[in-house]
Amino acid sequence: MASLIKRGDTFHVQWYEGSIKRRRSLGTDSLQIAKEKLRQFESAKLRGIDCPLPTRTPIGEVVAAYIEHMKAHRHERSWRRDTSYLREAFGECCPALELDSTRARKCQALRRPDDRRKRLWPLGAPCFEEISTSTISEFIADRVKARGLAPKTANRYREVIAKVFNWAMETDLVRLPLDRNPAAKVARYRESAPEIRYLTLEQIAEQFKSLSSRPLLRAMVATLIYAGVRREELLWLQVEDRAGGSSQSPNGLLRVRAKTVGGESWQPKTRKNRAIPISRDLRRELDTWTPRRSDGGWLFPSPQGCRWNVDNFSQTLAKANADAGLPWTCLDFRHTFGSHLAQRGVSLFQIATLMGNSPEICRRHYAAMVPEAMGAVVEFGPPLPPNLSGRH
Repeated sequence: MASLIKRGDTFHVQWYEGSIKRRRSLGTDSLQIAKEKLRQFESAKLRGIDCPLPTRTPIGEVVAAYIEHMKAHRHERSWRRDTSYLREAFGECCPALELDSTRARKCQALRRPDDRRKRLWPLGAPCFEEISTSTISEFIADRVKARGLAPKTANRYREVIAKVFNWAMETDLVRLPLDRNPAAKVARYRESAPEIRYLTLEQIAEQFKSLSSRPLLRAMVATLIYAGVRREELLWLQVEDRAGGSSQSPNGLLRVRAKTVGGESWQPKTRKNRAIPISRDLRRELDTWTPRRSDGGWLFPSPQGCRWNVDNFSQTLAKANADAGLPWTCLDFRHTFGSHLAQRGVSLFQIATLMGNSPEICRRHYAAMVPEAMGAVVEFGPPLPPNLSGRH
């Protein structure tokens, strides 16, 4: 059994290990807090934890170690995205979160005049272990009110912060009071159903007509629409990723796969390779496009003969569509692929496989499209053909 003693203004916990007396400061002069820490101490001892008292670890130390962990286990775009959330949450508490002068000036130049980011403070606490559920809730709520964040973005802050706490606890870098992740108890914001925008057949024809004088962009948009690839997957396609036809895929295949080109490595978002059959419509568009020779053998090289920069491609496409009075984006083209397949009665599992998504994401995005092509499914009577019954 352990007991409380007071030395000066500070309470200590005292216990015996065999015949050896141990004592450790609780870092408080409050009897109520000391009793709660004593309870936590005794509970942890019963569970066999050698050093059960909560630690006091600098926030910067935890965040810096977590960023190094992300760099080792996640692809660059993923860990950079989470690092930006961590910078918002904890401020520039370690060198890994500091913006260099060039990036800082660029961010400052891109801010709108009404941007209130400078008035919002990061999570404040003397150490990592003293960040509470209420502190995290207030931090997210302040940003929702000041910036009008969407529920999905607000929940993303919660998820990123929770990941840091989980990792720090699992690696025993910190020991939290009651061994509880404070971010896990933060209430999630209710997200509305996703609004899916896609092109009709008439709008697809209008989109292609607007790019008739720009064969490169037209071929790229056709690949986005008829193959459902992501923007970055499109830009990493090489000539050798277009495979020839076979009895199962007479028009050939597009292979979305991990690769290393010129010392730069890339892999799909889900870290899974996949092959997408080329449709008649897509083959017709691709057959009219002859790739120029380029460093790396890109299927769709940039005007400079190299791989497109993601932002440069988006800006080029946005300008071309703005000139034609069209609002469509790469995401709309990808949703067009999934939506049209769902309307034709293709199973959500097959759509997920073709698009490199999970079935749950496809259900959330495209389930509302399926009933339009399933009128025969609800009728009683003779067995349905395999393409309607779901048997393959």
